[in-house]
Amino acid sequence: MTVVETDEPTRQTPLRLWPGVVAVVLQWLIWIVAPLLMADFIGRSVAAFGLLFGGLAIVVWWAFFSRAPRAERWSAVVLMIVALIATPHLLHESIATAGMGLQFFFYAIPVLSLAFVVWAVASRRLSGRPRRAAMVATILLACGVFAFLRSDGTTGDAAARFAWRWAETPEERFLAWASDEARVLPSSLRAGPAAAQTGADWPGFRGPGRDGVIPGVRIEPDWSRSPPVELWRRPIGSGASSFAATGDLIYTQEQRGEDELVSCYSLTTAEPVWNHRDAVRFWDSHAGAGPRATPALSDGRVYSFGATGILNALDAGDGAVVWSRNAASDTDAKAPQFGFTSSPLVVDDLVIVYTDQLVAYDLATGDPRWFGPARGGTYSSPHLLTIDGVEQIVLLSGAGATGVAPADGTLLWEHAWPGLAIVQPVLTADGDLLISTTGTSGTRRVAVASGPGGWTTEELWTSLRLKPSFSAFVAHEGHAFGFDGNILASIDLADGTRKWKGGRYGSGQLLLFPDQDLLLVLSERGELALVEATPNQYREIARFQAIEGKTWSQPTLVGDVVLVRNAQEMAAFRLSLAGG
Repeated sequence: MTVVETDEPTRQTPLRLWPGVVAVVLQWLIWIVAPLLMADFIGRSVAAFGLLFGGLAIVVWWAFFSRAPRAERWSAVVLMIVALIATPHLLHESIATAGMGLQFFFYAIPVLSLAFVVWAVASRRLSGRPRRAAMVATILLACGVFAFLRSDGTTGDAAARFAWRWAETPEERFLAWASDEARVLPSSLRAGPAAAQTGADWPGFRGPGRDGVIPGVRIEPDWSRSPPVELWRRPIGSGASSFAATGDLIYTQEQRGEDELVSCYSLTTAEPVWNHRDAVRFWDSHAGAGPRATPALSDGRVYSFGATGILNALDAGDGAVVWSRNAASDTDAKAPQFGFTSSPLVVDDLVIVYTDQLVAYDLATGDPRWFGPARGGTYSSPHLLTIDGVEQIVLLSGAGATGVAPADGTLLWEHAWPGLAIVQPVLTADGDLLISTTGTSGTRRVAVASGPGGWTTEELWTSLRLKPSFSAFVAHEGHAFGFDGNILASIDLADGTRKWKGGRYGSGQLLLFPDQDLLLVLSERGELALVEATPNQYREIARFQAIEGKTWSQPTLVGDVVLVRNAQEMAAFRLSLAGG
């Protein structure tokens, strides 16, 4: 009798596919929908758990309920585990280090899950050998494709911006452009000293009060009739710095290759006036390369703080170095995950920055004058406020909020609220403090007072209705306006209850025109918008695309000119003034 050998025995029962299909559909729905329906950190957490449990559900289905041959079931599970463990060794640094090393798994698990279920459905009628070969190829390709990618940073909701690993980066394109510009630009514009004024129109981070509030200015809100007029746009090196401005000079910080720059440009033409270079480079997989802080202007000097900890005092007219210090070395501090972000604060004859503690330097000599209490990492900046009649420097840090005396750094008070602080504290009209940490903690109102027994702090309320993360918020007419995740929101300062929520702007930034109850919003996508700063309802008045690309830098207003930038370009627009 002739025996005919086959590749595998005839399958007794068909594959049970529906549990895998259901699991992968639910997994992808949770991954996509949860961040849209839930605030920032909560949505990402739900999506992450959905991915994990969806992936486990598919493994359990395939191993125990799929009816596949035993060897096929367990070889697939082992191969998936090996591929997920091995691929990170082949990844580009931008993916391998993102999300504390978890970004690859955040994307690979749903891609692998979908690819595997599609393979199971598509190959169900194939014979054993081709089916197994297709299975191996599917698993290796689903994981291995990430070795051919890089990430050009992430958005505020942690979504990666993938590109082919070999494709030219935005920074490489800029450096090529800057090299060409340097060959054709007249030498008078490459190094032209200018007369810097003593007083500054926009002295530094978020304006004169470091609060994003612009009193005494009324703009024309009808942009359909009087649209913003583009004055110029120009490529710029990477970084998250914003602008300081005086007269016709604007100052910012940027990265060009291996050099960190403090740059001065003409407000009128955007032509370069001067730049100062430090041979340092900071990069992280989320924001990319470059400095994060915004320079400060005072008495004809510009003070800059770089992402690696270099503090410079420069002549505002020509960029000449007055003095330079390494604040990181002075405080034995190591750069945090996203670099040093503290924008310098000038108070009297001191310039103050934060590493892992406050440190004040003499404006004239650069010598350290005092060191404040060490309270761990923060991405917030020192803030000068007057609380209960006493001028003090308030800082939000990993430990909570602290107030210190400007003259010598003596600790006045502190309010414990552990977390990651990024935004600035906000002072209410009646003298209380609004503070916030990232994640699910929300916003807290704290009463700070000085009495016979010393300083006291009292939590008045904590609201989960405004979770600004690293997006600025403001207080106006008894209400706070800011971001709850990536959606604009307003809460009542009396009790923290929400008044409204609406409009998706990503991880945007904003300024307040208090005289006309108006917010100027710069979205993460580079759009400028006008939104009413009233508690009745969310109402957007106008919006237009100002610049392209992920935009995290604060907007700046110099007279009637609004300046915006991101890690790729900067632009200036003239706003029509009301009644003008």
